Amino acid sequence: MNAKVRAWVRVAWGTAFLSGLIFLPAWRLDYWRGWLYLAVSALFFVATAWVLRHEAGLVSERLRPGRGMVWWDKGYYLLSTPLYMGAIVLAAIDGGRRHWSSLPGAVPLAAAVASYVAGQSLFLWAKKANPFFSSVVRIQADRGQTVCRDGPYRLCRHPGYLGGLLFGLSTPIILGSYWALVPQGLAALLLVVRAFLEDRLLTKGLLWYSEYKQTVRAMLVPGLW
Repeated sequence: MNAKVRAWVRVAWGTAFLSGLIFLPAWRLDYWRGWLYLAVSALFFVATAWVLRHEAGLVSERLRPGRGMVWWDKGYYLLSTPLYMGAIVLAAIDGGRRHWSSLPGAVPLAAAVASYVAGQSLFLWAKKANPFFSSVVRIQADRGQTVCRDGPYRLCRHPGYLGGLLFGLSTPIILGSYWALVPQGLAALLLVVRAFLEDRLLTKGLLWYSEYKQTVRAMLVPGLW
């Protein structure tokens, strides 16, 4: 199975898996916030596969990264994965069944959806601009990795992480839960730590990255940090 086919299979699998994370804990199908979140997420699953359909090297790297993943990134996935999934499950139980939280009104919900769309769009833009946008942290010497200075990388050094923070933290609000912000907030903190460690790794191990840092000083938030 080639990389393009695997990408579309992953779209179907990702949508089905996310459906289970949402509707099994909610234990109801009339959970409209769950359908809203699933629809927007599935839209970006499809958009990602379509936008990257000609980026065979990038798709292959993201689905099956090469060797050299740093040890602390394994720890990141070990900690963050259950937090990300747990936040969705907790949000579905809260917003879809138990209603522990006072459900966000129309304005917070609209703001959360806008933040989710902005974050996913920035995440996709970063992947399209950077042919070395791997799913793991490693120096891709086998792929001739160079510094990306295009697209959102002109604004901050880790736009993908900024996008991840935006759509991650908006997820519990869309699903109707404030309690789920606790695990999602911890996952966001881990993502910031990961960005800092990756930035340090690239400074030491990637040619011209130190010079790039002098040009683009913001690591995550343009104009701030």
